Amino acid sequence: MRLGLFGGTFNPIHYGHLRAAEEVAEILQLQRLLFIPAARPPHKHLEAVTPFAARLAMTRLAVADHPLFEVSDIENQRPDRSYSIETLRLFRREYGAAAQIFFILGLDAMLEIDTWREYRELFTLCHFFVLDRPGYESQELEAIMRRKVDERCEYLAGDGVFRHPSGNLIYFRPITRLDISSTHIRSLAGQGLSLRYLLPEKVRRYILKEKLYR
Repeated sequence: MRLGLFGGTFNPIHYGHLRAAEEVAEILQLQRLLFIPAARPPHKHLEAVTPFAARLAMTRLAVADHPLFEVSDIENQRPDRSYSIETLRLFRREYGAAAQIFFILGLDAMLEIDTWREYRELFTLCHFFVLDRPGYESQELEAIMRRKVDERCEYLAGDGVFRHPSGNLIYFRPITRLDISSTHIRSLAGQGLSLRYLLPEKVRRYILKEKLYR
């Protein structure tokens, strides 16, 4: 099993998320890719986040027709904050040591990984795929990896890949960047402006029907 885990608030999910997931699935030859909406994100004020049920529903609508994409509500099954370390432990127990699990996150999140709970253990549980962006040279990434993750991380020259001492790999790969953000979508919705072509039509209709972000 080659399984991708793509977490986020998805408030709301949009084409930027979906295109990134599509390209990662192709690059890694994934058999499944799970979108995991955060129920209670530890880095956000909960009162500012749209209720989990709405974000889960929008994410399910967005991926319903894709053969590899699925949605997990695993982070709402726990009463505490949505810590990635707990989620990864659960998936590792469920799928066993033989499964190839890839945790997908953006470069901005990777640069703040040392603020995450028990972040060093994350890299022993699975591979990482970092959605890279232009501007970072391999030497800079190597310095970041050794400073924030583990000084023994080894750069595999020419591949944009690091090997963690556990043997797990951390991929830094550029993907198509669509200039779309959930923040901008919420702002447009709040002003009653059009959301067409920024996110799937089913999600747009759901936002209008439920009067979200007003």
